[in-house]
Formats: sequence, C-alpha cells, structure tokens
Amino acid sequence: MTKAMINLVSDTVTRPDKGMLEFMMQASVGDDVFGEDPTVNELQQKIATMFGKEAALFCPSGTMTNQIAIKIHTHPLDELICDIDSHVYQSETGGYAFHSGVAVNLIQGMNGKITAEEISSAVKPGFDWQPISRLVVLENTCNKGGGSYYSLDEVQDISTVCHDKNLALHLDGARLFNALVETGEDTHAWGKSFDTISVCMSKGLGAPVGSLLIGSFEQIRQARRLRKVMGGGMRQAGYLAAACIYALNHNIDRLKTDNARARQAGELLATLPYVKSVKPTFTNIVIFTLQDDIKDHYFLEKLKAKGILAAPFGGNTIRFVYHLDISEQMAESALKELPSVL
Repeated sequence: MTKAMINLVSDTVTRPDKGMLEFMMQASVGDDVFGEDPTVNELQQKIATMFGKEAALFCPSGTMTNQIAIKIHTHPLDELICDIDSHVYQSETGGYAFHSGVAVNLIQGMNGKITAEEISSAVKPGFDWQPISRLVVLENTCNKGGGSYYSLDEVQDISTVCHDKNLALHLDGARLFNALVETGEDTHAWGKSFDTISVCMSKGLGAPVGSLLIGSFEQIRQARRLRKVMGGGMRQAGYLAAACIYALNHNIDRLKTDNARARQAGELLATLPYVKSVKPTFTNIVIFTLQDDIKDHYFLEKLKAKGILAAPFGGNTIRFVYHLDISEQMAESALKELPSVL
C-alpha cells in the first residue's frame, strides 16, 4: 500500500470524515434561493446566534462573503482600509475594485495586524480628490501573518475608533476559531465589535464547502441579492450546510491540536540549517524562509520525496498549514523527516 502523503499545503484540503458524511446524507433540503432549505436556515440561525447577530447568509466561499460585505458597506469612490497582507487585498483578485468600485488604503502593520492608532491616522480628510474612507477590514487569523490574531481588547479599541470616525468594521474571520480556541474569548463579544463578520467553514473546521456572512437583518437582506448577482445562489444546499453544522458541533475545540502541532514544527524549523528565519507561529500556520542559496521549488521537491507536501509562499518562503486530516502519526513523521530534507 502506498504511504499517504502528509499534505501541509493548506487546511482547505480537508475531507469530510465518516461522521460528517453520514450527517450530510441525513439533511432535510429545499430550495435555498427561495429561502426554503431547512438545514441552511438552521445553520444561518446557529451562527448568527453564536455571535449575537440577527441573521447570516450561507455562501460558497469566503471571498464571496468578504466581497458582499465590502459592497454592503461602501459606495463607488469610497475606500477600505486594511493591512497590506490582508486576504481581501492579496488574494481576492482585486474584487474590491471590480465589484464595488472602491480604492484600498493599505497599512503596513505587524504580522498582518493593524492598530487603532494606525487606522485613525489613515482616515482621509475628505478632499474632492480623495476617496472617502468608509470601511475597515481586519483578518483573523491573518494567513500571510503566520496565523496571527487580534485580542478582543485590540478589536474593541479599533471598533471605538471606527465608531468615532464613522467607519464600518468588517471581520474576515477565515480562521477565527483557530484564534478563539487560544484566547477563550466569547463569540458574542466579538460579534458586538463588528458590523459584519465572515466565517469560513472549509478550512480547519473541515466542511467541504462554504462560508457565512453574519450581520443585521437589513445587511443580510442586501447580501442575499448580492449573492444572487454574483452567481452564489444555491438550491438544495442543505447537504453542504449540514457539514457546516457538524463542523461547528464537533471540530472547534480540536483546533488547539492543529495550533500546537504547528508550533512544534515552527520550533524545530528554527533550529535547522536550511532555514533562514521562521515567522512567529501563532496558530496553525508555519511560514519560514529558506537560506538564500536554496530555491523554493528545489526544497519542495526534496520535501515531497520525504512524503510531505507544502506550498511556496513567495520570496523563497514556504508555508505549512496543520489541519484535522493530519493525524498524530503524520505530525510525528513530519517532525522526524524535516531535519534530513536537505
């Protein structure tokens, strides 16, 4: 039997386990475009209640929920403020310009995080030749920041500035639960700090498809129309929504395991001669830079020969992401193999 590859490319590679698949097949379904899929409705109410919000909308992807949120909060010729490493800037194909006609005001933060003071200073005074500062987008955890995350205190300070400056505040919560299992902070408190929140279900939580946009009744009413025009209206989506319900019920607490395994790998990599530097490992993402004379594609080939898959991350850096499909045996095997890759 061929040995299974240890796939650290992303936590999006997870596959439903037996329990999730059985739960999916038991779902009651209807036509969600008409609002008649009972399992989708249950999921939306579940996540909205979890964060103390009025409503939520199930969408195919986190990019869609983020782009819908930007559209809800802005008008053409406005701008959004975010860190330069933010997913909405780096990895959504310029959707803020394409869908919403807005500019982006980038802050060079620390490991993908920005502060209340930096946001306050970035707000434009509103001259005719400037876009109007309208929206702040935070990413938690920040992918390019090595899985960095905000504390609730930091978020509340940012929320206060946004309120004072008449700015909307959206959270790209792609890996939010990876952070919350570390901090133990209350989801309701996070919900109060943001106007809208996007939560991805198809990363560490292990569902095959889907993200949810959480907000007020009026925001989600608008979001349903925007989802439709973006082609995101789904029919019997309850089978997918069931996977998300199962993930919320079973897979949140175990994210601490992924985070711990990533920290172990980060600590080991920092001692290896082929590694130039390792970003601080905050949650389940490990980003490290190779020595100048080692090219990423060459390293990845050698890594694959050891039975480990990973992603190139630009600038001669490599990313590992730990997730629920990485067993204890796989995690231990990776630690054993890493010292002898080169």
